[in-house]
Amino acid sequence: MTVPQTPKDPESAGGAGRGAPRIREAVAGDEGGLAELDRSTWSTLHAVQPEPGPGQPFFDERHLPEHYLVAEDEDVGVVAYLRLVPPTPLACHAHVRQIQGLAVAASARGRGVARALLRAAADRAREQGATRLTLRVLGHNAPARALYAAEGFAVEGVLPGEFLLDGVYVDDVLMGRSL
Repeated sequence: MTVPQTPKDPESAGGAGRGAPRIREAVAGDEGGLAELDRSTWSTLHAVQPEPGPGQPFFDERHLPEHYLVAEDEDVGVVAYLRLVPPTPLACHAHVRQIQGLAVAASARGRGVARALLRAAADRAREQGATRLTLRVLGHNAPARALYAAEGFAVEGVLPGEFLLDGVYVDDVLMGRSL
């Protein structure tokens, strides 16, 4: 699989002359860094799963390295990830890929990293023969919803009050786009 590299244009990367992280497929050796990133970015703004604990593995039989694209900063290592998988094992659903997780370290935010991961995911999905890309986002996560909309995703459905997070009912927003 070929994953496009993010540009080294300082303006698109943010920061004075600092290049954008390189996008690549995850490898087993990323486990520790990804687990730490998952713990450090966890929030009910975007997560419905319980907070990951120390020592909890990142990869397992359902979450394999090849399901993840990572953004790697040459100075600090992995700073972001995106999980891209078929939403079901059904043959009639094989034309769809779903984003099931996106996290960016605080130190890498505002540099176009999430946008680069979304574009790389669309390219990867096309390479896998997909014609649609979907995701689910919590209704109260306005920054993520705005990013997804800017990248061509449209709201295709809303499950009102689907999750109870911190004592508040939160919508589950279904978004998708054609590839």
